[in-house]
Amino acid sequence: MSDLLTHAEQTARLIVESRYPDCDAALLAGSFVRGQATATSDLDLIIFRESIPASYRESFTFDEYPVEAFVHSSTTIRDFFRQDRERGRPSMQRMVAEGLVLRNHDLLKPLKEYAESELLAGPPVLSPAETDRARYFLTDLLDDFIGVTERSEGLGIAARLLEQATDFRLRTSGHWTGQGKWLIRSLAIVDSVEAKRLADAFEAFFRFDEKQPVIDLVEQWLIENGGRYFDGFSLGK
Repeated sequence: MSDLLTHAEQTARLIVESRYPDCDAALLAGSFVRGQATATSDLDLIIFRESIPASYRESFTFDEYPVEAFVHSSTTIRDFFRQDRERGRPSMQRMVAEGLVLRNHDLLKPLKEYAESELLAGPPVLSPAETDRARYFLTDLLDDFIGVTERSEGLGIAARLLEQATDFRLRTSGHWTGQGKWLIRSLAIVDSVEAKRLADAFEAFFRFDEKQPVIDLVEQWLIENGGRYFDGFSLGK
């Protein structure tokens, strides 16, 4: 166990004892547990209280650590599992599956097993209609990127395109997606070569204003899922 994790675990245990003394179970999750902590990483805690009627989260500082605490019962956390599965981003499943036990309880073992099984199963497969919708909006955004001539506007479009294209690639290939740092990380888990190609393509645009690597990559991902889509699309009809 690294010194960073050891100190984080000790601090997390102090938080549980001082702030949540009556909790049933507690986990330390996030970047410290994964060995990816940085100078700005916070402590992610999942606190279980079986008596609470609704979940909540709170943020505070403890011993100079920023702390995010997610307070749940074994029932409310399954609602979050369902929501995360439906949107294709398994944030809570990952936290529970990877979480380091700070206070144990019988409820943890089945929850951890359930979270692990959901991670392995992957997200729901997109329906043909959902895929077509994603194709349409990605096509529209790519055309905006191709046509934009104002550099500042191009930066904004490119930022959206990076997120939307990566999400499209992951979901249409049946994989979990993510948000923020977990978006590119999720692609790298699935295909490190494609993740590097994505990073290199957008680096070429952001640094040198070269659009073509981005265009080529996004068009390839569209072609693999039926190609560009505009003519004939309707929504809410």
